[in-house]
Amino acid sequence: MLLIAREWGRIGITGFGGPPAHIALLRRLCVDRTAWLSAAEFEDGIAATSLLPGPASTQLAIFCAWRLGGPLGALIGGVCFIVPGLIIILALSVLFLAHSPPAWVTGAAAGAGAAVPAVAVSAAIGLAPASWRRARSARPPAAGPAPTGTAVTAQAVTGPAVTAPAAGGTAAAGPDQAQPEPAGESRTGIRIPPVRAASARWLAYLVAGGVAANLAGQYLVAVLLGCGLAEWLASRPASPGQRSALLAPLAAKAITAGVLGSLAWEALKVGALSFGGGFVIIPLMQHDAVHTYHWMTSAQFLSAVALGQVTPGPVVQTVAVVGYAAAGIPGGLLAAVIAFAPSFAFVLAGGRHFDRFRRSATAQAFLSGSGPAAIGAIAGAAVTLGLGLTQLWQVAVLAAAAVWLVAFRHGVVSAILAAAAVGVIVTLAGAAP
Repeated sequence: MLLIAREWGRIGITGFGGPPAHIALLRRLCVDRTAWLSAAEFEDGIAATSLLPGPASTQLAIFCAWRLGGPLGALIGGVCFIVPGLIIILALSVLFLAHSPPAWVTGAAAGAGAAVPAVAVSAAIGLAPASWRRARSARPPAAGPAPTGTAVTAQAVTGPAVTAPAAGGTAAAGPDQAQPEPAGESRTGIRIPPVRAASARWLAYLVAGGVAANLAGQYLVAVLLGCGLAEWLASRPASPGQRSALLAPLAAKAITAGVLGSLAWEALKVGALSFGGGFVIIPLMQHDAVHTYHWMTSAQFLSAVALGQVTPGPVVQTVAVVGYAAAGIPGGLLAAVIAFAPSFAFVLAGGRHFDRFRRSATAQAFLSGSGPAAIGAIAGAAVTLGLGLTQLWQVAVLAAAAVWLVAFRHGVVSAILAAAAVGVIVTLAGAAP
C-alpha cells in the first residue's frame, strides 16, 4: 500500500496537462515499467471509464490502483492522486479570491481568465471528431448488435484526444466501414439513410447542448440526460409511438433535477452527471455559481476555471474553487468530497463488471446522445465566458489564446500561464483600471 501511495501521489503532484498527461503517466507506471497490467487490460480500463460520467482520468487512476491493491488500494491510490492538486488549488483559491488581493494577483487572474473561452472552444473542437465518428458508425438494432472492433477515445480537455483500441463499443469503424443498414422512413414516405439520420440527431444534440448552456443553464443536466435517453430510445427497436410514451416521463423526471440547488448538488452534477469530458463542468456550474447563488462573479469563475487547468491532478478540482467561494475551506473540501465520491463508488462497486459494461449497447447509445450535447454545452459556454471579459486587452489575449490553441494546437497550460503573465504586466504597468 505504501508503494501505491507513493506512485499515485507522485502522479498527482506531477500530472500537469490534464487527462492526456494522467493517462500517459499511468500507462508508463502500470504497463511499461512494472507490468502490473497488460496493455489490453489498461485499454479496457480506458474504454470503460470513458463511458462513465465524471472525471475519466481520475476513475482510471482508481481502477488501476484497484487492480493492484483491491478496494483498499483503490481508496489509497485515488486519495493520493487527488489530494496534492486539491491542496494546491485551495491555497490558490485563498489568494485569488481574497477580498483585496495584490495587484499582480488581480492581473494574473484577469489574464488567465481571458484565455478560458478559447480553452473551451479548443476542448469542443478536440472532442467533436470522435463523437461524430461514433454517431456515423453506430448501427441501429434492426441490423444486429454493434460491431466488436472499436477505438475508444479517452476524452480530454487539455490536449489532443488519447485514442485506445478496445474490444467492444461502437466508435472504431469510420463512416466508410459501417455495415450495410436498412434505411429509415420519414412520415412523408421518403426513405432516410440511417447514417444520415444518426448524423442529424448528433447535430440536434450538439445544438441542444449549446443552447442550454447559454439560455437554460439550470436545466443543462436535464438536457444532457434527455439527449442520452433520446438516443438510447432511438437505438431501440420500438415504434415511434412507444418511444414517445417512454420519453415523456423520463424527460419529466430529468427536468426536476434543476430544483436541487446547493453546493452539494453542484458537486454531485460534476461527479455523477457530467458526460463528455472534464470541461463540461464549466457549463454545469457556471449558471448556478454566478447567476443563481451569486457565489462568484463572472471574472472569479473564469479564474476558477483557469486554476483548474494549471494545477496538477484532475481538472475537476475547479469544483473546489467554487466550493471555497461559497463556504470557505469547508465548502471547498465538501465540494471535492462529493464530486469525487461517485468515481470511487463506480470503481469499487462496478470494477469487476467493466468488461461487460464497455460492451453494453445501452451505455454506448446513451453516450452517443449525451456526448454531443456535452460538446455543444462546452462550446456554448465559451460565449457566456467571453461576455464576462471587461477589458479591451483581455479580448486581445483571448484572440491570441485562440490562435495558440486552435490554429497551432499547443497546450492549454502554456496558454493560460502566458495569458496570466500578460495580465500581470498590463496591471503593473497601469494599463488596466
